[in-house]
Amino acid sequence: MSPTHVTVGLLALAGSAIALNNGVGKLPKLGYNTFNGFGCSYDADIILAQGQAMKDLGLVELGYNSLLFDDCFTEKERDKRGRLVPHAEKFPDGIKSVTKKLKKLGISSNAYSDAGYQTCAGYPGSYGHEAQDLATWAEWGFDYVKYDNCYIPFDNVTQENVYGRYKRMTDAIAERAKKTRSKPFEYSLCEWGWQQPWVWGKKLGQSWRVNGDIKPWWSSLTAIINTASFISHATDFYGRNDLDILEVGNYGQGEPHGNLTFEESKSHFTAWALLKSPLFIGTDLTNASQATIDILSNKDLLKINQDPNVGESISPFRWHSDPDAPFVFDNDHPAQYWTGNSSYGVVFMLLNTLDETAELSFNLTESWAIRAGRLYDVYDMWSHTNNGTAYRDISITLPPHGVAALLLNDAGPEPEGIEPYCAGYWQCSWPNGTYYSN
Repeated sequence: MSPTHVTVGLLALAGSAIALNNGVGKLPKLGYNTFNGFGCSYDADIILAQGQAMKDLGLVELGYNSLLFDDCFTEKERDKRGRLVPHAEKFPDGIKSVTKKLKKLGISSNAYSDAGYQTCAGYPGSYGHEAQDLATWAEWGFDYVKYDNCYIPFDNVTQENVYGRYKRMTDAIAERAKKTRSKPFEYSLCEWGWQQPWVWGKKLGQSWRVNGDIKPWWSSLTAIINTASFISHATDFYGRNDLDILEVGNYGQGEPHGNLTFEESKSHFTAWALLKSPLFIGTDLTNASQATIDILSNKDLLKINQDPNVGESISPFRWHSDPDAPFVFDNDHPAQYWTGNSSYGVVFMLLNTLDETAELSFNLTESWAIRAGRLYDVYDMWSHTNNGTAYRDISITLPPHGVAALLLNDAGPEPEGIEPYCAGYWQCSWPNGTYYSN
């Protein structure tokens, strides 16, 4: 007799996810990540050199105040009691000595681990050791963990899907905070977006990856931006889409180190900042150009990313030049027109996804945050200049893969008697119910 197959619908995750507000991670994290610049080839000296560069270049003062030891910082075997062991060759004086020195620079330290048996590079994962590893990381001076998704146990071992495996660490973090009366670890889920972490991630942690690992070329950036354009609503205080490590500065060097143009690096940083992703630098700061530092130090964009009153990301209001063609999924040519609110004005991002110079034009009232019938002062967040007053429409010419980041503030009512009477005249009505004819 063949087995009977029964489908059962579970509603455990039904409804909108509520952010995990446990006292940490209200705003996106800013810092440095060792992975893109060094892979596993880093040690105490390299970490401290990057930390010192962050301090000397003024990045710590701007809010880049954490450093993530991303994989490969332990030995490949636990000790006899099951505890993680610092990598002896990389950290001859132990990890705690490094985190103490970083703390003196104003930089906190972040751990990396995995919801499986091993990390992606083959070091010990935390499955079955969640509470034990948290205690070790706290002893070593960490307060944040990036949690990857490699080498997961058999289904009949976990009897859980990805949500349950990641929840084990959420529960361990909460239990440790309660037991020790300490601040909870901030928790970053690196699930790569395969199982829609933007739906359930905010129940468990403060950020979640939306795509695979970033690469230092334009097509990788556009694929991530394309994914983010459909899930921007998931970002808010205490929970946000993580677009992965910043590749800013990896321009003009060729693969595998990077081949982004300068304009692409600007677009990269603008999108990551305004979509309120965590901002983790992946470039060797001891050898960074002034242009790279200028991009990473854009105070106007960082101010939006770290807005204390508005947690939402910007979102697309039009995908391509055709306003009648919304919601186009295109990894090569993602949404070009974005807007959102902020404590400092209405934000617009215009992204030229074409391989040639293009003029991008829009009506102000295409943004939900704009008031109709008003004038707006325009501030350019890259030139840091006031660029006059906008009346209904804005047009900007951008280089290939270039970006504009604008901040608009109300400058009073439009002059009387200007026709057409409505920016969107197609539903503009007289009091008697007849439509105004343009």
